[in-house]
Amino acid sequence: MARHTEKRAVARGKNVHVSRRERPVLVYDGDCAFCTRCVRVLERIGPDAEIVAWQFTDLAELGITDEQATDAVQWVQIDGTVRSGHEAIAAMLNTAGRIWRIIGRMVLVPGISWMAARVYRLVARNRYRLPGGTSACAGGGG
Repeated sequence: MARHTEKRAVARGKNVHVSRRERPVLVYDGDCAFCTRCVRVLERIGPDAEIVAWQFTDLAELGITDEQATDAVQWVQIDGTVRSGHEAIAAMLNTAGRIWRIIGRMVLVPGISWMAARVYRLVARNRYRLPGGTSACAGGGG
């Protein structure tokens, strides 16, 4: 795992251990073959991030819950800010090459962002039906 420094944060009235990392982290469902295939494509574009399956990382250390991780792909910025779903994908694209940064920014433009969110949820709900999808994909939201 990447080098990081520790800090404490207060979340919903509780002390939560949060790590400050040198690189952001994209967390995906490693049990889903479709998700894993998508991540392999994302790795090829070269984002400046760690990419980890939620099943093989300490979610509490990242400041996310099991529910968040099973619901959608998660992006944890170095300051601990968490983005989910289409916003996580856009944030990841913003760390890649120039053309990918442009696409990442476009995904978040009002109007496009709304549509991107709907498309993400549609794909997430039906990922087990897509090429590379398996019955393991049907359990979570994305």
